[in-house]
Amino acid sequence: MKGPENDDEPGIRSSFLYPELHENVLEAVVPFIGTITFHHTPTTHDAVNVYRTNVMGKFTCTDKNCQAKGWGSKKVSIVISKYYGNEYNAVVYGQRCKECNHLGDLHLDKDSYVERVAYRLKKWGGVEMDKPYYTRKQGLPHKRDLCEGCKRGLCSEEVD
Repeated sequence: MKGPENDDEPGIRSSFLYPELHENVLEAVVPFIGTITFHHTPTTHDAVNVYRTNVMGKFTCTDKNCQAKGWGSKKVSIVISKYYGNEYNAVVYGQRCKECNHLGDLHLDKDSYVERVAYRLKKWGGVEMDKPYYTRKQGLPHKRDLCEGCKRGLCSEEVD
């Protein structure tokens, strides 16, 4: 996992890239749009397409003194980018613990990641698809002050 580290918590990442899931994404898109390459630089400056959405995951608090066991989130911020040369990446943003405000360690729901990234790449590739139906899942409301994507103005919640 690669991504920019948070300045105030050395060694703890506030965003992540998942190049190890590229093969899963590739398997989902190759029959529709052909081969695509993973772009290892987490920037949108040279992107030709950018899309904000969310995936699911679970977090554990990184503060050893915190009493929080962890939390699940159905709204983990992700920014999918497409670049010239048929490259893409997806930056997944972390969340902070509501008890102590330390960054959580993300355990990504890989299926939701692959599904969202593959869908967006196929859409950008001109593949005609119905918009997926997502039922509103029960859970706590999105905490913008704890979301690293919201803090950067990149969370899909900021668009609503």
